[in-house]
Amino acid sequence: MENEQFEQRKAKLGELRDSGINPFANGFKPTHLASDLISKYGEFSEEKLKDLADEFSLAGRVMTIRDFGKSLFFHIADRSGKIQGYIKKDVIGENEHKAFKKFVDLGDFIGIKGNLFKTRTGELTLNVTEYEFLTKSLHPLPEKWHGLKDVEARYRQRYLDLVSNPEIKEIFLTRSKIIKLIRGFLDERDFVEVETPILHPIAGGAAARPFETHHNVLDMDLVLRIAPELYLKRLVIGGIERVYEIGRNFRNEGVSTQHNPEFTMMEFYQAYATYEDLMDFIEELICHISHEIKNTLKFEYGDVEIDMTRPWKRIDITQSLREELGDNILSDDKELFKKADSLGIDHKGIRGKAITEMFESIFEEKLINPTFVYGFPLDVSPLARQNEENPELTDRFELYIFGREIANAFSELNDPVDQKQRFENQVELKNKGEEEVHEMDQNYVTALEHGMPPTAGAGIGIDRLVMLFTNSPSIREVIFFPHLRP
Repeated sequence: MENEQFEQRKAKLGELRDSGINPFANGFKPTHLASDLISKYGEFSEEKLKDLADEFSLAGRVMTIRDFGKSLFFHIADRSGKIQGYIKKDVIGENEHKAFKKFVDLGDFIGIKGNLFKTRTGELTLNVTEYEFLTKSLHPLPEKWHGLKDVEARYRQRYLDLVSNPEIKEIFLTRSKIIKLIRGFLDERDFVEVETPILHPIAGGAAARPFETHHNVLDMDLVLRIAPELYLKRLVIGGIERVYEIGRNFRNEGVSTQHNPEFTMMEFYQAYATYEDLMDFIEELICHISHEIKNTLKFEYGDVEIDMTRPWKRIDITQSLREELGDNILSDDKELFKKADSLGIDHKGIRGKAITEMFESIFEEKLINPTFVYGFPLDVSPLARQNEENPELTDRFELYIFGREIANAFSELNDPVDQKQRFENQVELKNKGEEEVHEMDQNYVTALEHGMPPTAGAGIGIDRLVMLFTNSPSIREVIFFPHLRP
């Protein structure tokens, strides 16, 4: 059926060209948007609309057509919304009326000019005096405009998803607004937005598998960045004391409702701040977003209510596990690893890995309202400052909302000797079979040797934040073009 419609539309394309009409015209200039007209004139009476001397021009995609013989109604959609148009043979002329009926299909783009009136049902409508073909669509719209519902098709043909499902378009408009709010929040606090390299000689700033590539001219292997962290901290060393970047990261990992191989991260670093300062800072930032997007600090996500009311809960990893499992498991590595084994945790004999993954296994899904989790072990936090009261821990936290990690932050390690030793420890872990570790980066160590002021930094997952504020169950719903199997 679709092939038949394609051929019919293709034939119309040829007829239009043969009759001297350009089906892909350029140069029509709309003066108004649909939503502007509706908001400004939607409450006008029919008599008041007749007094308007203005002629309005709009352009958009044809959404519906209802043919009544000598007249027809249709809707066009532009970036702002939909508005109804009306074509009458006596007004537009017989030839133009006939051409519209013959050649205009759902999905085509047209430009229209005319005056406003209201129908018997009270709908604001443009009485068309002129129209122009702008783009001929060779394929019909999905399901006669009832919507594109197949999830796989929606992701593969996102352009049709946006056309046929207005609520999806709204998700991405909200995404754009959230990013704008983040930028404004940081800019107002004297942060500088920067761009750092995507191609890295060493995968640094996180523990993840990178995508690998090769630069032909330099004849060198490179990786797509897994995090911008080490470059941003170089800028702090260089004197840009408040810095941030919003950009893509790439990690060669699985695909799920929460993971996509490329994703958007916002990282920021602030000199003369601690990880505790950043707890307050991130609370304020996300509550600011909640007020602007939801107009409240309490809203539904799925079938639960999220309460953003400050102050947010803060819990210690080790203390939480002690209360849940008892002192003996945390005090005895043998008992710790035995318990981790029973939970299916592949700890590789690394105490910190067993502790953090055990915590995630037991508590993660329970952390519905915003919760800061702190007290991360040293051996799983190679870039974080050592806690001065307990040298086995670091000044690091993660933020969880609805059981998902939203942010990771810490007071930065700025001791170059300690940092080099931490990198060397990571290399030893890799030699023992741990695949996702931090690589040795001697150039970064050299930068630290020139002195980095006491600094705290954080990374916030933009995609998961958008999921939260748009009530989206999957990360694929908030990324325009998520990765899919061929």
